[in-house]
Amino acid sequence: MKAFNALLKTEIKLSLRGMDMFIFALCMPVVMVIILGMIFGSKPAFEGADYTFLEQSFGAIATIAICAGGVMGLPLVISDYRGKRILKRFKVTPISPVLILTVQLVIYALYAFLSLVLVYMVGALFFGLNMRGSWLFFLGAYLLVMASIFSIGLLVGGLSPNMKTASIIASLLYFPMLIFSGATLPYEVMPKALQTLADVLPLTQGIKLLKASSLGLPVESVFEPVILMITVALICTVLSVRFFKWE
Repeated sequence: MKAFNALLKTEIKLSLRGMDMFIFALCMPVVMVIILGMIFGSKPAFEGADYTFLEQSFGAIATIAICAGGVMGLPLVISDYRGKRILKRFKVTPISPVLILTVQLVIYALYAFLSLVLVYMVGALFFGLNMRGSWLFFLGAYLLVMASIFSIGLLVGGLSPNMKTASIIASLLYFPMLIFSGATLPYEVMPKALQTLADVLPLTQGIKLLKASSLGLPVESVFEPVILMITVALICTVLSVRFFKWE
């Protein structure tokens, strides 16, 4: 436990020094809330809706930090540490290389939960954001989305031969997810054809799950996203464990 705490403190300092996660996981979601709050205020999501546009978008905005950490941060750190032979050096110490991966997962999870708190606080304090569903259900869904997206990051980082390859693959996954899943551009305003394409993305299904849980929509409407999230998490985790390259 002492080794874990020491490594966690060191890796958090390194992460903050890079500023990438601070900007994209913490600042960007808050800015999105402020922009949407200023534009739409307390306007209903659509005619006849009993919830606001911001309340409808809350679940989507909350996934920005998950996407940044899981799809961009995690693969790049893992591939960078492999390229610098840091993972190999850990093998000859009493500390398992698995520890450094666990620490990275914890760090990006902390970013995600801190982002969630900031997004909700800013939305609630300044724009009347309200959680209409169950917080317990929402947090359970948030953890499931996190597990699914982080498993993708582990797979990309675990199999990429170098940081350059990991960066290319991560970018090809990150930007389409961020733009077309509904995290930034609302899913509801997309043309039908684009919605059909967006439905293929795991994060799209995750956002549907979070939206349903935050708005208190019927449970049957989230069955398909739950199954998809669990399937992605299991497949990517199994493949990561089976084919992970330490050096």
